[in-house]
Order: sequence, then C-alpha cells, then structure tokens
Amino acid sequence: MTELPEHTETLVIGGGVIGTSIAYHLAEAGVGTVLLERGALGSGASGNTAGVVRTFFPGSPLTSRLATRSMEAYHSFHERTGTDLGLERFGFLVLFTEEEQVEEFRREQAAHQAAGVDVELVTPSEAARLNPLVDEQRIVAAAWAPEAYSIDPGAIVRGYAAAARRAGAVLHTETPVTGIDPDGRVHTPVGSIRADTVICAAGPWADTVAAMAGVDLPVITYPVDMLLAAPPADGPRTPLPMTLHPSSLRIRTLGDRILVGMGRPGPDESREDWRRRVAGGLGTTYPALAGQDLDLGWTGDLDVSPDGLPFIGRVPSRTGFVYAAGFSGQGLCQAPAAGEIVRDLVLGKRPWIDTAGLTTDRLSGGTATAA
Repeated sequence: MTELPEHTETLVIGGGVIGTSIAYHLAEAGVGTVLLERGALGSGASGNTAGVVRTFFPGSPLTSRLATRSMEAYHSFHERTGTDLGLERFGFLVLFTEEEQVEEFRREQAAHQAAGVDVELVTPSEAARLNPLVDEQRIVAAAWAPEAYSIDPGAIVRGYAAAARRAGAVLHTETPVTGIDPDGRVHTPVGSIRADTVICAAGPWADTVAAMAGVDLPVITYPVDMLLAAPPADGPRTPLPMTLHPSSLRIRTLGDRILVGMGRPGPDESREDWRRRVAGGLGTTYPALAGQDLDLGWTGDLDVSPDGLPFIGRVPSRTGFVYAAGFSGQGLCQAPAAGEIVRDLVLGKRPWIDTAGLTTDRLSGGTATAA
C-alpha cells in the first residue's frame, strides 16, 4: 500500500473488470482518476465467472444491447489498450424443452436482433450438430448465437489497468475502503482522499461500500461453484459451444475438461446434495455424461441484483455518488459499455443508451438513496 493523493476528481472503488473499465474510460477522457482495490486487481467476482463473453441474453434485450456494445470494444481491445484478449469463438446454444419457451423466444427475437445480436432458431438436429452431446429427442428446438467467445478475465483487467495508468489514472491495490464521509472523503488504512465523485464498482462488496456512504444499494452476494467433468471417451474432439438448459444447467469446453455450472444450493440443501443434483441433471440432459464425477473447479462470490440486470446510475439524493454493480455474473460481457456509461454520467453527457432501465429506480422500494 502506498500513500494516497489528497484529492481526485473521481475515485473508483473496485478493481475488477467493471472498475478498471471505468478508470480507463475516465482517464482517457482526461478526468483525474484514482482507483482503490481491497486486494489484487481482478481478485473478486471477475475471476469467478465461466470466462465467456457473449451477445445474446435470453429474456433481456437490454442486456444484449450492453453486450453487443461491449463485444465491439473487445474486438478492438488490442488496438486501444495494447493487450491481446485471445478471443476464441465457440458460440452460445440455448436449449428449449417446451413449445412455450420457443414462443417466448420468437416474441423477443426481433428486439435482440435490433440490439445487434445474431441469433436464430434451430431444429433439434441442428442443435445436436452444434453440440454433439445434445440428445435431440429431449428438446423441441434451440436458439443459436454464434457470437460467444472464451476469454481470459485477467487479460481484460490487465489491459484496462495498464491503459488507465498510461492515461494518468492512479491505481492502488491492497487498499480497502473503511469509510466514506458525506463530503466525499474516503478513508483507508493508509490514509484518506477526498473525491468530487465516488464511484462504487465493488462487486460482491458493493452494498457494503455504498452503506459506508449512507446509500442503500440493493445488491446481494451470491456464492458460486464451477465444476469440472471429463468428456466422454468417444466424445467430440472440437470445442463445445456454451450450452444453456432451461434448468439453468450450462456447460462448455474448458481445455480438456467440460465446465459445468448450475446456480447454487437451495436454502436447505448441502453442497454435496447440490452437486449430486447437478450430476443427475447433467446425466439426464446429456446421456453421454451420465455417471461422470464432478470436481470443484473454483468457487467465489458474485454481485447480483434482484432482477438480474445491472445497476448503473447516480444517487439523486447524494451529491457525487455513482454506482455500477449487480452484474449477476455477466460483468465480463458488459464492462466496456458500463465504463462508457459511467464516464458520460460523470462528465454530464447523455450516455449512448437511455439509462432509466439501469438505475435502481426500476425496483419498487429499491431505489438507491442516501439514508
């Protein structure tokens, strides 16, 4: 931990993909920026995801708009930051087991396409061709979106952090925030710094950080376990697309293993019982994987909003406080767009998207307000 400056125009709290994106976009725009991270950069929620960026978000054309904007930024990431993300495309397949799910997709398909998403309805046999582990007898159709890529979250963080520093931002790691005063003075174990604008991008700790400023931010911490299975001996040798089942079971190839995720244990369910439930669902959905042992890949926490959409906005009742949190495990897919939006809010410019649907005002009784 090093000494803090006495004052900054903007202070970003959180050094994951969202915080570093914000710091980069602010510094690039000429705004004096300091970032504080409680641990190492990218050590929070950013490192606990499935390592996928995609543009199609079933049920949420708004999220798809943020994701398509961000995907454009990732394709030009090396040019802008000097860091190669090593994007490897494998696509995103969403399975439908009931006709009602197909009809729901048809109703929202135009909105997703208007947001820039390349997505189409495919037959069960086409789905099985895209992912040979799919049993076409167990589904009625699927949605296929080719714009989904494997990505290294750490590369995003490193790229944005390095570019932010080159643009003049100051980044402090191992510097947890211990208090925030009404005048924008932020306290840490190595001293205090006053900011004209404080930006909360603290991921799973966003509600705690906001509470220090007297702000109620309705974000909860969501524990997640990612599991690993071995592919079948006679299985496909090409990478599997990320595949989502209506049960929330999702799989994709990760190296020579299959990455498996499916929510979290229920309120009265042990982790062991949950893992058995995941294994049962895996064998039912993909018969070739029946009986597979599931090993723990990694575990961590995510920041989740009540409706799964991110929170990005200002607190009207508290001068100089901006939030960007609640990305619900999809922060990688939205980080560039979030950085642009926060930059424009700080500069007093109209963002590229109407932010009304992103603020906490959308939740009845859940508005982020100063206590």
